[in-house]
Amino acid sequence: MTREQFIAEISILQEPLRRFLLGMCHGDVFTADDIAQETLLKAYLHYGTFQGRSSFSTWLFRIGYNCFCNHIGKKILDTESITEKENLIPSENEYDKDCSALYAAIDGLPASEKATVLLFYMEDYSTKEISEILGMPSVTVRSHLHRARRHLKKILEQYDER
Repeated sequence: MTREQFIAEISILQEPLRRFLLGMCHGDVFTADDIAQETLLKAYLHYGTFQGRSSFSTWLFRIGYNCFCNHIGKKILDTESITEKENLIPSENEYDKDCSALYAAIDGLPASEKATVLLFYMEDYSTKEISEILGMPSVTVRSHLHRARRHLKKILEQYDER
């Protein structure tokens, strides 16, 4: 990959990467931007090692996910609560209320489930690509998606009861 090819790919993928990291960082723009910047720097320093065994976007998102994990530490990934973010929603507009509820529910998922949901539904990655990005078997990705749907349903039902 040449420097020009790298720059062309990054210009296309910069916003989707940032959007993914923003979702992973509970909407914290500054932290997401810091992690995105670290990701792009690491990718730039190592773009010569990209061998094309996966797509460039998969490679870049894998670096981004690793930077995210390094930033927050593994312990947080393992102990995140599904119900941590229960009081996030008030809005007058019904559409805004539904969107806010959905994003708050996604934000309340454990990090591994949140990552699979964001990559699958928001960034349109296949389970195979998500498997490569997150470094887990495809069957585990499908399991996380299944559990995340169940958790989201439960969380959203609690919001509807309010």
